Amino acid sequence: MEELARKAGITVRTLRFYRERRLIPPPRREGRIAWYDDTHLARLRTISALLERGHTLNGIAELAEAFDQGRDVGELLGLGAPTEETPVRLTPEALADHFGDQATPENLSAALDLGYLATDGGEIVHLSRRLLDVSAALVREGIPLADVLATGRQVRTHAEALATLFTDLILNHPDHTPEDLERLRPLAKSVAEAELSMALDRRLRQAGREDEQP
Repeated sequence: MEELARKAGITVRTLRFYRERRLIPPPRREGRIAWYDDTHLARLRTISALLERGHTLNGIAELAEAFDQGRDVGELLGLGAPTEETPVRLTPEALADHFGDQATPENLSAALDLGYLATDGGEIVHLSRRLLDVSAALVREGIPLADVLATGRQVRTHAEALATLFTDLILNHPDHTPEDLERLRPLAKSVAEAELSMALDRRLRQAGREDEQP
């Protein structure tokens, strides 16, 4: 315990306090000996970094609980890794830097539930660089992260429906195989992008007309 506290730059008393508050996972025990590892050190450094960013211990405890209850990245990727997305590894403090005070336990739990985030030891993995960048950009525009995540859930539902439509279109015709579906995948993306672009055009024109009304 003394060595772990020294590496983390805290006192043994503080370490005991963190352990009592369940801010760090329990050590592995062999008889009366408690073994701490790099996961504990990473968590302690995360706690210090979040405290420096203005987070309270209660808030950090809730974040830690959300992390500990989240799906492991191996479990999530076992469901099928994204073929066109780039995962991003983040420390909890880096995630806080992206979203500031909106990196709350509630928002974190929502992102974990959506499958945007997974845990890997002391790190967080966001499964899509593009979705991470878009979410952060929208938050910088003043849109609450909770609203971004709620909209993301709706987008997921519509995206699943579009994927089903295109899959049925291809595979319900004779002589077409899953290999054909993969080969024709860019066509589905082009249709979705074109339709979304035209739908946004219609919304923008409608919004413009509403602004012109007295």
